[in-house]
Amino acid sequence: MSSIKETLVKIYAKYVVKKTEKWSKKPVETQEKVMKKLISKAKKTKFGKDHNFDKISTYRDFIKEIPVRDYEGIKTYIDKVVQGKKNILWPGKPIYFAKTSGTTSGEKHIPITKDSMPFHIKGSVEATMHYILETNNTAFLNKKIIFLQGSPVLENLNGIKTGRLSGIVAHYTPAFLRKNTMPSWKTNCIEDWEKKVEKVSQETIKEEMAAIGGIPPWVVMYFEKLISLSGKQTISEIFPDFSLFVYGGVNFAPYKSVFKKLIGKNIDSIEYYPASEGFFAYQDSQRNEGLLIQLNSGIFYEFIEVLEMSKSNPKRLSIKEVKLNQNYVLIISTNAGLWGYNTGDTVAFVSLSPYRIIVTGRYKHFISAFGEHVIGSEVEKALKKAADETKIVVKEFTVAPFINPEKGLPFHEWWIEFEGKISLAEIKVLSKKTDNNLKEINSYYSDLVKGKVLKPLEIVVVKENGFKNYMETQGKLGGQNKLPRLSNDRLIVEKMVSFKRYRGYSSIFGFKQ
Repeated sequence: MSSIKETLVKIYAKYVVKKTEKWSKKPVETQEKVMKKLISKAKKTKFGKDHNFDKISTYRDFIKEIPVRDYEGIKTYIDKVVQGKKNILWPGKPIYFAKTSGTTSGEKHIPITKDSMPFHIKGSVEATMHYILETNNTAFLNKKIIFLQGSPVLENLNGIKTGRLSGIVAHYTPAFLRKNTMPSWKTNCIEDWEKKVEKVSQETIKEEMAAIGGIPPWVVMYFEKLISLSGKQTISEIFPDFSLFVYGGVNFAPYKSVFKKLIGKNIDSIEYYPASEGFFAYQDSQRNEGLLIQLNSGIFYEFIEVLEMSKSNPKRLSIKEVKLNQNYVLIISTNAGLWGYNTGDTVAFVSLSPYRIIVTGRYKHFISAFGEHVIGSEVEKALKKAADETKIVVKEFTVAPFINPEKGLPFHEWWIEFEGKISLAEIKVLSKKTDNNLKEINSYYSDLVKGKVLKPLEIVVVKENGFKNYMETQGKLGGQNKLPRLSNDRLIVEKMVSFKRYRGYSSIFGFKQ
């Protein structure tokens, strides 16, 4: 029998889904309204004055006055905001800065305003409501829920609270989940990730856990710790009521086999697409592929074809101009004061009614040492299919080009950590299948292998917990940190030499003992 809470949540779920359907059926009109509202509100800011917001009335005007920039491109404005100045990118001051790791800028400070903050919460709540209405699963609401996230302890930067996005969001747990949510506040404030996982595991191991959320590789670490402490074989033995996994930040597909083995059964999952810059999309259906892009959440979206990015004036597209299955760089303008902002993410549309996307990777995370332009979603798909066919469980991986081997042709080098033991014969089969899959997915790669420019991929087997230990050495263990699936250089793998299980290579197996 449903509790009063479950009944009320189901009623609210119907309301939320109805509202979502209303704007999703008018996507172009919705986005035009968002654009005009953003421009109108920011006219009197420094950025608005510098970029002639008073002259913008159409999307063409928008393109003319607002160039595409990355963080480094708008850093001079953000620096002023960080200094405590008002009305720079958005009226007033931000209420938070979300700290993220940068590249040439070092640490980045992404503004979050009183206008943008509600949408960081709204997306996750709406995703949950869509799930509840579709599946009728509300039982988890009366059990324990855990979100593995960064510390909610915030710093003060010139009067503005500053921290990791997940830590900021922790202050906004919805009321209907607050009593059920774990871990304790004290435990959540632990900065050291390994100590935190240890304490979280101790706190939760005897609880009736029904829903778990977090970035997949760090949830795996939590699961492994629970199994180690309990002496049980699977998570479902520890948490019999565990029925829902909520995640975001990375593609879940490569982790599915690991999760299934650790959990011991299939469970439902909900995917989010959150970022410090905004909550972009969420999974609105268990039956349909892709994530519903949030067109009514204070973000105006633009899209640039990946191949256009190398041009001096790449063509910018609004939502009404996009096509299915085309790889786009995601550009945003937001009610946090980011304008023509290049997120660095790449997406592809899998549905235009409603507009649903999949995240295909990062614009700067690719391999094109020989013109192949292999992207993250392609290597994930190639390996997952091969692993599924061979029943080999891949725990984590990354790919890099090997341009100048001592002898023979160059190749793509796959550094893979497996769950449990793996034989040379199994690696041989996995290597061949993965290579064939990648050739089917990426015609440029196929042509290069067939043309003897590249030889088939080779595998380096990584020690148990090798990737975890590597991330720890880089100060990126846990939280929102993610391992790049591939790189166009060897910076990552060169730092991972000490974490190899096998050294050297062979043309047959990709390595030798």
